[in-house]
Amino acid sequence: MRNHRVAGVALLSLALALTACGSDAEEPADGATPDATQSDTANEPAEPATEDTEEDTLFSRLPPEIQERGTLVFAGDSHPPYRIVGDDGTVTGIDPDFQAALAAELGVEIEVEIASGLPAILSGMLSGRYDAFNGPVRSTEEREADFDSIVWLTTRTSYVFLADDDRFSSSDDLCGVVISGTAGSVTESQVELLNEWCVAQGEEPAEFLGLADTNATILAVQAGRADVLGATETAALDIMRENEGTFEYVTQTEEQGAGLDLLGMFTPKDNGLGEVLYEAVQNIFDNGEFDAIVDRWGLGNVVVDEPMFNPVTSG
Repeated sequence: MRNHRVAGVALLSLALALTACGSDAEEPADGATPDATQSDTANEPAEPATEDTEEDTLFSRLPPEIQERGTLVFAGDSHPPYRIVGDDGTVTGIDPDFQAALAAELGVEIEVEIASGLPAILSGMLSGRYDAFNGPVRSTEEREADFDSIVWLTTRTSYVFLADDDRFSSSDDLCGVVISGTAGSVTESQVELLNEWCVAQGEEPAEFLGLADTNATILAVQAGRADVLGATETAALDIMRENEGTFEYVTQTEEQGAGLDLLGMFTPKDNGLGEVLYEAVQNIFDNGEFDAIVDRWGLGNVVVDEPMFNPVTSG
């Protein structure tokens, strides 16, 4: 089954209409990007923890070293619309909203340290440099061996190309091309599945060009180093919104191996933080804070109904 080429203006208009009725497309609609700016430290909690904190609060269950310093250190990279890193290091996007809600639940501030690429972030968490990473990162059995995963959304992989490139009318046209993507991301594994389909059709497999972050993948297409870039559909629509009229995209089909990947927040298993973060996220789902973030960023079609804890290995 062939999926049709998706025009930027039509998709964004559809996303706007869906946002208005509360059933949002995966990306923020055209013109719906929040205009509030955030620093690389999430909003301070309304009621910071004190010595009188009750024993059953989430703060009291945080690892002692985090309680003592009063901050939680998240790794971050440039990955619009989740994290948009300004020239001055200021971070805007979905993550600051999510982390502000977490900070209020946990009674600590959240700081973001910018890193380059998923491999560096994962190794940095295991070494103790970072406490957590909001991702979203694909949950796999291998990753859940080292990290606790709190899943909060799903995705399908999309492929973005220059609007004036007439080679692409559907994802069937991706065989044999060069696809840039973030190294180690869900896109890389999805390209492998796409290539299995290509070979079965008697076509040449695509070449994956692994790069550090989303911005690098965009530049690779603009510079001609890659024919298309692979990203989550959330990121694909954001790229089109930020570069109106420049790009279009197609989405990988189930026949080509695409599925709904479970994406989440990661924290090392040995730091005692996973279950506390999971409960904080559950509280955000329950108290309406998460719904506000979903509505603000147009995530209605990709979020899960309830957060999941280590879903691949828990049963």
